[in-house]
Amino acid sequence: MKILSIAVPCFNSAAYMRKCIDSLLVGKEDVEILIVNDGSTKDNTAEIADEYEKKYPTICKAIHKENGGHGDAVMFGLRAATGEFFKVVDSDDYLDEKSFLEVLNKLKEFARDKENIDMLLCNFVYDKVGVKKKKVMTYKRNLPVNQKFEWDDIKPLKTGQYIIMHSVIYRRELLIESELDLPKHTFYVDNIFVYQPLKSVKNMYYMDVNLYRYYIGREDQSVNEQIMIGRIDQQIRVTKLMLNFFDPYDVPNKKLRKYLISYLEIMMIISSILAIRSKSEENMQKKKELWDYLKDHNARLYKRIRYGTLGQVINLPGKVGRSIAVAGYKIANKLYGFN
Repeated sequence: MKILSIAVPCFNSAAYMRKCIDSLLVGKEDVEILIVNDGSTKDNTAEIADEYEKKYPTICKAIHKENGGHGDAVMFGLRAATGEFFKVVDSDDYLDEKSFLEVLNKLKEFARDKENIDMLLCNFVYDKVGVKKKKVMTYKRNLPVNQKFEWDDIKPLKTGQYIIMHSVIYRRELLIESELDLPKHTFYVDNIFVYQPLKSVKNMYYMDVNLYRYYIGREDQSVNEQIMIGRIDQQIRVTKLMLNFFDPYDVPNKKLRKYLISYLEIMMIISSILAIRSKSEENMQKKKELWDYLKDHNARLYKRIRYGTLGQVINLPGKVGRSIAVAGYKIANKLYGFN
């Protein structure tokens, strides 16, 4: 059995996918690299995937499928995976090779000693175009370092410091047991990938290494602000799906419950700030409908989020209120550089 399965969703990725895949090959026979060609038509993504499979037949596997979007490509990778652990690396990102070998050695140690680790976390770097000093998202002040721990052992994560797909490696069976199923033709499902399985996570391990290099700043990226505004319906759809998975108040562990609520709060804020930034009355109506949906769906959760600090700021009335919300968003973006 492979130690780590890595899904690499590719859609017209020929310009940058080699750098990604090459960074993963340092794992050699301990990894399987599942190169998922998601119906690429504009370049030779398919041929590059086949090239790697032919050159590294025991490591790389080319999977060709009709276009179904990022989430569907991840699910194809998960269904084909055989490794003890599972990670997603987007084709325009890459892993730091030194950190990757450290992480892989730790995963091998877990497998050898039959350690039941549900999730391993590492730092990630916002590798933003044109920025010399890259922002590192680290958890060393919040999570025990280089030791197995549970939710009761963590310190609260700050706003903007939440766990994202780039920082996690899940135990593969846990993803299957949690019935993860990412929707087709939908952007921003990486939030679902992290959020839905969390309630099943019991044991974790954190390594203070800058493993994932998150390339950001390309004009056509899904996290480009103007593209996100144009896809606000998909952001809202993902948020509603996450609200529907389960009631976080049913989660017994207090710290996990608090974090899950915080995650949903961030999703509500992102959708709301996109509507405000769009300066569109139609999108402002969608913002109102989303908050009404939360209220009707889970009144207790609505009260907690709507009347928390962020919920109050994002819902300040009038132009002055919206300008205050936007100012807060700009400060956060400057601090974290997330788009």
